[in-house]
Amino acid sequence: MFVELVPLLKDRTLLVTIAGIEGKLKVNLIPAKVKEGEEQALTTPLSFTGSAEELDAELGHHLASYVQSHLELRNTLAEAKAEMDAAAKATRQKVKATHQASKPELPAEKNDDSAASAPSAGESTPSLFAAQQIADATTETAGEEGRIQRP
Repeated sequence: MFVELVPLLKDRTLLVTIAGIEGKLKVNLIPAKVKEGEEQALTTPLSFTGSAEELDAELGHHLASYVQSHLELRNTLAEAKAEMDAAAKATRQKVKATHQASKPELPAEKNDDSAASAPSAGESTPSLFAAQQIADATTETAGEEGRIQRP
């Protein structure tokens, strides 16, 4: 029984309780948290109930399977966390590089845009009512041409 638990006991404390219930034995294995915030699945308890003979015959096999599953889960979670951390780091670096690359261009673009967008002395900035102003000016010009000037 204890040989199967050694791989799990390398990095974690394991609480083992044994109780006699109505002529049978109940064995509980409860892994302790290694650190705060650890995945809850790594602290899932395991319980067996059976006669002493049944537990002698089968408990070792079940413990070996439990420890194997536990170690695989821990490795999978560690790999997933490492991949997520690497992806987050790459994304931060990409954003930082993009931000730094675009930073020098912004002042140059602003200078070009401000020079290009500034109206020259003869130009005026069009407004929403530019079409109406042009129509009014055309009407006034037409009205002046239609008038006869008297000396």
